[in-house]
Amino acid sequence: MDKEKNRVRQRANEIKPYRCKNLIAVLENPMDIKNIGTVIRNVNALGVEKTYIVDSRKALPDDWEEMREKKSLSKTSVSAIKWSFVKRFDSSEDCLKHLEKNRFRSVVTSPHVKGKINEILHEADYTMPKLAVWFGNESRGISDEVVASSDFCVSIPMFGMIESLNLGTTTGIVLYEITKQRRAFQEKYKRAGRGPQKSTESNQ
Repeated sequence: MDKEKNRVRQRANEIKPYRCKNLIAVLENPMDIKNIGTVIRNVNALGVEKTYIVDSRKALPDDWEEMREKKSLSKTSVSAIKWSFVKRFDSSEDCLKHLEKNRFRSVVTSPHVKGKINEILHEADYTMPKLAVWFGNESRGISDEVVASSDFCVSIPMFGMIESLNLGTTTGIVLYEITKQRRAFQEKYKRAGRGPQKSTESNQ
């Protein structure tokens, strides 16, 4: 048991410098529990700090510890739920208020032109101090309420007859680009002798 704990602690120390502070992936009313697990796996693997889930149907438990014990999430996330911070909200409005209170800026992902400003994924800058990246419902996409509260809308360039990707694939592609930028930015500040801004969010 001690050997296993030491192995886990060693791994945690190894990946700590690569975690992206003050970066949150937000899922707005996902319908499929399997997709939630897949996204949490992506979030953990790519070093995103937290996952927020707007769950209007109240399909998930409020308590993170209970969520960790949910077999459907543990299986589809390949146990990543055990090592990831996940918080649920009853509505998009509640989540937006929480983010705004803690000075997070929001961007939304959509293959359609919906935001006030629209950016191609790899052309946008994601190095603002605190960032929440929203991903919409599998069938309806992101809500107008969240689009209205966002800084800009991000799209993945696609060149097939079907311009559509599933939620797991979309989050993987988008978060890879964003974490790549933020890690490079954090490393730049580290070399300059200034660490990245510490997480100061309240009511986690």
